[in-house]
Amino acid sequence: MEINKELLETLFAEAKENLRLRQNYDLRTSSADTSQRMLNALLPGTVVPIHRHEETTETVICLCGKLDEVIYEEVVSYENDTTGLSQGMDTQNVFRKVSYREVQRIRLCPAEAKYGCQIPKGAWHTVEVIDPSVIFEAKDGAYQQ
Repeated sequence: MEINKELLETLFAEAKENLRLRQNYDLRTSSADTSQRMLNALLPGTVVPIHRHEETTETVICLCGKLDEVIYEEVVSYENDTTGLSQGMDTQNVFRKVSYREVQRIRLCPAEAKYGCQIPKGAWHTVEVIDPSVIFEAKDGAYQQ
């Protein structure tokens, strides 16, 4: 298999038709493959939820385009809520609130000689696409949905 301009153009065309504004291409040789390797065509406006991979680092190489890999730390706070409790009740509802604080932004752009990055195991992250981009992603372990 060859990764060439025609393949990337096909992925971009498919991403334009996809409501998520992205399209991946699985590079595993079988479903029993014990690693995860894929191409991911990403268009500006795609939303990749903040997520993490608890058991593996992730290697990201940008083949074309421009995007930012954004790394976050999780911020947990607790809030008391007495709304809806009858007057004189001693109990309180405690709510766990999770938010994310940006700690690092890594620009990937081959035209600027910024080719890739390694996202540490367990790091919360997302991607912000600036120009249509194709990235190669690799992670340890078999693919899990």
